[in-house]
Amino acid sequence: MSASLRFKTKLSDTPSPKGAVPPFRTAIAFIRLAKPLASIIGALVVTLIWLVHGLGEPPSLAAEPNLADSKTARTSTAPALKRSPIADLPIPVQEMRDAILIAVASGDIEELRTPIEWNELRPEFGIPRDKDPIAHWRNTSKDGAGREILAILGNLLASDPARLPIGPDLENNDVFVWPYISELPPNKLTPSQEVELFRIMPSEVAAKMRKGEQWTWYRLAIAADGTWHIFSKPSVKP
Repeated sequence: MSASLRFKTKLSDTPSPKGAVPPFRTAIAFIRLAKPLASIIGALVVTLIWLVHGLGEPPSLAAEPNLADSKTARTSTAPALKRSPIADLPIPVQEMRDAILIAVASGDIEELRTPIEWNELRPEFGIPRDKDPIAHWRNTSKDGAGREILAILGNLLASDPARLPIGPDLENNDVFVWPYISELPPNKLTPSQEVELFRIMPSEVAAKMRKGEQWTWYRLAIAADGTWHIFSKPSVKP
């Protein structure tokens, strides 16, 4: 059974008492009650992820983000890198991942609006904040319907993420970044990691990337509280 179908089954087959509120709806209600705090924390996490990944200046929350190149090397103060098995993810992270995978399994890019709208702040997609990401993905996908983007999301989330302690909450500061290998130098991957590289992206992109020192494909980041922060790839200068 595929990852997407497995997690779809997980959500749909779990019985709920009559009149009970689904966990994810409770989460949404909580987020709406904490709008000011969520906005501040969300902005801080996006900024931290941007800086840790060496993407230059962090994106503006009111204007088009400035995606600089990702050649900046990690410093000695960078957080220790840990690989997190899917089964060990915090429940809020699993729920957000499940919601994205349900959209992937549907084949309808519109279904991504649900996990996007769970956030108080829209995730960083590398496009102007006043631009509809669904329309953007339809226009940029080779199939014209956004299914290429759904496939990319499914491939990323089928792998394990890296667990980075870069969130603003001192007691729960983990951010999970997919795929794990995006945090490693592409030209120093092991043979098994190179197989994963070719699974995640087109072969021509993988072949070019494994000769360099920087990740140029998509990354996806979800914080430990289930907030979806980023789905984009860095803008790399020639």
